[in-house]
Amino acid sequence: MFDDHYFMKQALVEAQKAYEAEEVPVGAVVVIDNKIIARAHNLTERLNDVTAHAEMQAITSAAHFLNGKYLSDCCLYVTLEPCVMCMGAIYWSQLSKIVFGAEDKKRGYQQAQLEAHPKATVDGGVMAEEAAALLHDFFRKTRT
Repeated sequence: MFDDHYFMKQALVEAQKAYEAEEVPVGAVVVIDNKIIARAHNLTERLNDVTAHAEMQAITSAAHFLNGKYLSDCCLYVTLEPCVMCMGAIYWSQLSKIVFGAEDKKRGYQQAQLEAHPKATVDGGVMAEEAAALLHDFFRKTRT
């Protein structure tokens, strides 16, 4: 069945790809009508680009797929709470739903008291333990 857990599992597959590439393990997928139209993970190290977050990559890919800049009928699944930069892009792309896994208490958009687009819904905590475990393992590995 296609539900939030199913699509978050797909975002976690992308996060695992980032992990294996020695990127911060964050993954994202964009969905429309129960179909994944974009998959992405962090590419900041590979591209030497601080803006190459999973969400930014997924939004760009989905916009190309739909041949338009607005993603108003789409849902973004991302393994980590979006940062301020990504929430700005999410706002401007007009995604209708955002689902994230683990909270980011240091750099997440909620710390800046930002809101999603007024027409959007946000659900956090979906498969948060799995997403957080991957992040903790990554940072534990990189610090040793």
